[in-house]
Amino acid sequence: MKITIFGLTLSSAWGNGHATPYRAILRALHRRGVRPVFYEKDVPYYARHRDFTSCDYCDLRLYGDWDEVRKQALSEARESDVVITASYCPDGARISDEVLELDGPLHVFYDLDTPITLNRLQSAAPDYLRRQQIAEFDLYLSFTGGRVLERLEDEFGARMARALYGCVDPDVYFRVGACDHFVCALSYVGTHAGDRQEKLDGLFLEPARRCPDQQFLLAGSLYPAEWQWPANIRRFEHVAPDQHSALYSSSRATLNITRQEMAQSGHCPSGRFFEAAACGTAILTDAWEGLECFFDVQRELRIVRSAEEVLRALAADEGELRAMAERARRRTLEEHTGDRRARELLNCCEEARRHRIAEAEVMA
Repeated sequence: MKITIFGLTLSSAWGNGHATPYRAILRALHRRGVRPVFYEKDVPYYARHRDFTSCDYCDLRLYGDWDEVRKQALSEARESDVVITASYCPDGARISDEVLELDGPLHVFYDLDTPITLNRLQSAAPDYLRRQQIAEFDLYLSFTGGRVLERLEDEFGARMARALYGCVDPDVYFRVGACDHFVCALSYVGTHAGDRQEKLDGLFLEPARRCPDQQFLLAGSLYPAEWQWPANIRRFEHVAPDQHSALYSSSRATLNITRQEMAQSGHCPSGRFFEAAACGTAILTDAWEGLECFFDVQRELRIVRSAEEVLRALAADEGELRAMAERARRRTLEEHTGDRRARELLNCCEEARRHRIAEAEVMA
C-alpha cells in the first residue's frame, strides 16, 4: 500500500505541532508495510531549523516550487492508494485541485487545525483549502473531534468526517534521567500565540513571580523580544524532539495551554499532552470540552484555572504527582500512540473507500 501526503512539514518541529504526530503515524504505517511519501515545500523558516532531510520510514520529497515537482508528484499520487493533502500545506488548495482530478486514489484531507480552518473559511479562504473543495474529498480527517465533525458534514458538506487525534511515538518519548539543563518545577512547551497570552500569564508567569526560589522553564519561539521575563524562568527558543524526553523527565510538572479556537470547539488534545504523559510527567492543563474523553480528569491530570491552583498542584506530595503521571502514562500507551492512530487512519480509509464504492453503485 502506498500513501502520498502533501503537508506543512515532516522535517522540522520548529514552531509547529505538525511534525511529531506525522512522524509517529508514518513510522507506524511503515512498520505495517505501508510505503509513505511526504511532499514538503522547502521554505526558509524550516530549512534553518531542520531535524533531518531524509528518514528511513518515509520517502521525504523536499521541493522549492510546486511547478518544479508537479509532474513527479502527480505521477506518485496517481499510483498511490491514498493521497492526503493537509492543513497549512503551502499552495495546498492548488495542489488539491490537481490531486482531486485523479480517479484512482482515495482523496483525503487531514486538518490538524480544524477550528482555525473553519473560522477562516467563514471569511477569506486559507491558501491550503477552499470551502467548495471539502465536499470533493472522500474523507475529511480532523485533529479536533466532537461537534466539529457534525459541522463538517452538515454545514460544509464533507462526505465523511472522522477524528484523527494527536499521538506520541513511545520509542521516541519515554522517561529518562533528569538533565540539569532542564530541571524545573514547571515547564511549558509552546510557540507564542496571542490567544494563549492571558492564560500564559495567569498559569505560568504569575506562579513564577510568586515562587522566585523555584525554577520554571519555557520552550518556544516567536515571543516578543521586548518582554521582561521573571528571573527564575529559563527560556529556550527551541528544544529539538530528541531532547523532549529529557525536558519532560526533568520537569516536576508540565503545563498545557490550548489555543482559544481549539478550546472553544473542544475535543482538541495537543500532541504535547501525549508526549509529556509518555515521559511520566505530571500534567497541569486548562479545561476544555471533551478532555475527559482522553484522560481521567480526576486521577490522570490536574485542571488549573488560576495561579493559586497551579501553586496548589505544585505543592502536592511528590508521590501523588508521580502516581497521577503514571496513570496518564499507562492510558497514553494504550490509547494515544502512533500505532493506534495508524490503525485508525487505515480503518477510516477503508470505510471511506467502501462508501465511495456504494455511492458509485447507486449512481450506476
